[in-house]
Amino acid sequence: MSSKSKITVRYAETDQMGIVHNSVYPIWYEVARTDFIKLAGISYTEMEKMGIMLPLIELKCKFIGAAKYEDELIVAVKISELSPVKIEFSYEIFKESNEKPINTGYTLHLWVNKDFRPINLKKNFPALYEQIAKFYQL
Repeated sequence: MSSKSKITVRYAETDQMGIVHNSVYPIWYEVARTDFIKLAGISYTEMEKMGIMLPLIELKCKFIGAAKYEDELIVAVKISELSPVKIEFSYEIFKESNEKPINTGYTLHLWVNKDFRPINLKKNFPALYEQIAKFYQL
């Protein structure tokens, strides 16, 4: 299953050339990932209260086109890999009026406890793992 989040490029996100600065794309990934997790029926806050953290361990961001101030963008995200110890999300960013992405990427996260020690989510939180796995399979 894929989730889509709408972003309007803010002036502060652009550089001297008038295009979105490369450092902004991972922030947009996080916006979309947070929306996706909520759609799956849980929030990051709820997971953290359970003692589950999801730190970023790898990021790839490929720039294909450019976005400018006030462009309307769609950030699509889906789970591209899921295991009991990690989860990978894939992203595509589109201008609302275009079918081809201007950016693609992925983020890889590790399931850890509040002490940042890796955990087996399927073993320690089987209901949550199954809940998330449903969105991976769709």
